[in-house]
Amino acid sequence: MKVLHVNAGLENGGGKNHILSLLSQFDSATAELLVLENGIIAEEATKLGITVHTIEQKSRYDLSILKRMAQFIIDGSFDIVHTHGARANFMFAAIHKKIPSIWVTTVHSDPTLDFMNQGLKGTIFTNLNIASLKKANHLILVSDSLERPLLDLGLKKDNMTIIYNGIQFETDEVERKSKNEVFTLTCVARLHPIKGHEVLLKSLAAAQFMDFNLHLVGNGELKASLEQLAQELNFHNQIQFHGFLDTNQVETQIAQSDLTILASYNEGFPLVLLESAKQKVPFIATNVGDIKRLLPDESYGWCIPANSVRSLTDALNEAYSAWERNELKAKGEKVYQLASNQFSLFRFYKDTFTLYQKLLQ
Repeated sequence: MKVLHVNAGLENGGGKNHILSLLSQFDSATAELLVLENGIIAEEATKLGITVHTIEQKSRYDLSILKRMAQFIIDGSFDIVHTHGARANFMFAAIHKKIPSIWVTTVHSDPTLDFMNQGLKGTIFTNLNIASLKKANHLILVSDSLERPLLDLGLKKDNMTIIYNGIQFETDEVERKSKNEVFTLTCVARLHPIKGHEVLLKSLAAAQFMDFNLHLVGNGELKASLEQLAQELNFHNQIQFHGFLDTNQVETQIAQSDLTILASYNEGFPLVLLESAKQKVPFIATNVGDIKRLLPDESYGWCIPANSVRSLTDALNEAYSAWERNELKAKGEKVYQLASNQFSLFRFYKDTFTLYQKLLQ
């Protein structure tokens, strides 16, 4: 079996971690990585010992790579091509009929929402990605919740398999304080409308406490507007915009926090919550995707409705009171036990490998 994973190469969040953690479990002779541009994925993959190839696309609109890409895949005799992300999907869709490989793609999020608020360009990219997904031989979904949107788009259930994300829990914990002097919150999410940062900031403004530090990790189109909102709410000394951080830096930031927050309007099964669970840091998350699997009841953390300032404010007030009483640690331990038992990296790898074998029969 030879498998080639394909990605644009510029992912810097959960998508990047998903690809690299999965590939790190495969033998280098079995699975390789092709990126369309040099970037953080190629850099980190190389450090992990993953075989990486770069095709050097000049821009996302550069179609001159298609012939080289097709020849590379044919010459490599890859049995399966596994794409991740809209650009990789679109590029491979343009050449897949010329290639005998089985085409698998992972759907990380609802494709109708990936390019929201991007006008005509967003509509075009959305339609191209959906058309590409319909051409793939098989789709891996990271969440049960993605099945219905895809069925509504006309994709076939028989061509879908749900495989949940997983991470390596069997590593040393990052050193962390038992309790911070100031209530310390972290939100790791790209600065995109679907992630609900504005709701988070407004909820903090409505909360009953003011002694907090919020760390926002991620880049995106909303950076300027969120910085402006933070100024308007007089949070300029309490909110830090970190931009992109590498994997080790993210782990350290989470480990040094009392609580993580994800206020998204839509998710599949976000890796960042597994990363928080790994550090035994509890979280508040909106009840979207399959997040409820990590928060079956309130003893594990807070699962709240999306787009609700009132619900998030109430959860923040409860979390702050639990922090004052030094009760957050117990929630962190519970969510760690649940996540490490059910969402291990080995299970993630084994389920994917088993699917590959099935498709090749």
